[in-house]
Amino acid sequence: MLPYPKIDPVIFKIGPFQVRWYGLMYLVSFLACLFLCRYQLKERGREDLYPFLENLLFYSFIGLILGARLGFCFFYYPDYFLSHPEEIIAIWKGGMSFHGGAIGAILTGYLYIKKKGESFLYWADLVVVPAPLGLFFGRIGNFINGEIYGKPTNLPWAMIFPEGGPIPRHPVQLYESLVTGLFLFLLLWSLRKKNWKEGTKLALFLILYGILRFLFEFLREPGQSFSLFFGWMTMGQVLCLLMIGSGLGLLLYLRRN
Repeated sequence: MLPYPKIDPVIFKIGPFQVRWYGLMYLVSFLACLFLCRYQLKERGREDLYPFLENLLFYSFIGLILGARLGFCFFYYPDYFLSHPEEIIAIWKGGMSFHGGAIGAILTGYLYIKKKGESFLYWADLVVVPAPLGLFFGRIGNFINGEIYGKPTNLPWAMIFPEGGPIPRHPVQLYESLVTGLFLFLLLWSLRKKNWKEGTKLALFLILYGILRFLFEFLREPGQSFSLFFGWMTMGQVLCLLMIGSGLGLLLYLRRN
């Protein structure tokens, strides 16, 4: 068993103002995505698109934050938040949904791109390549917070999480950060120069992340996976199936057009 490194989730605070590791991970993710998207544009000789990219990422980031919070509230706890709407804005209490964030980022990005008369699929393929790095840093933030821990296990790398009782558990946050984050990023980065139809990389990300996240849900503590369907399927897995279906649907659309 490995010891859980108890890191204070708060980096520093001044009065009521706090800077937390989890929030810092969002900022690092944004900067990494900006840098790597600029790098891709430079490879294509399109440095003139830097201003458009910066605006696109800014609006998409806002959409991601709003979508992640609203997704958490209404995908997982609709009854509670409909009864306590004032709690929706209490982001400092925790609670963000990847699927909600993805929907928010895609929607705001789509609206901005279409307003400017650009190709949505072109920009989606560009941005989705470094997107898994956000998952990598985000899960590291979850690990520091001691949340989204896994089921009990006797594996030698199991850890005892502060909120998980005295039982060794899967550090599933680290599994996801390495596989759905780092591995998926390296795969997409290696494919970034492929001359595929616009939208293919987006579809590939939707399918691969959906499959990997679906599988990792089996290792999460059921109490943290929220609603169960058919006695075994979590809300996260339902959303992953919709994600996989969207990716397959996009591939079919691209093939027919």
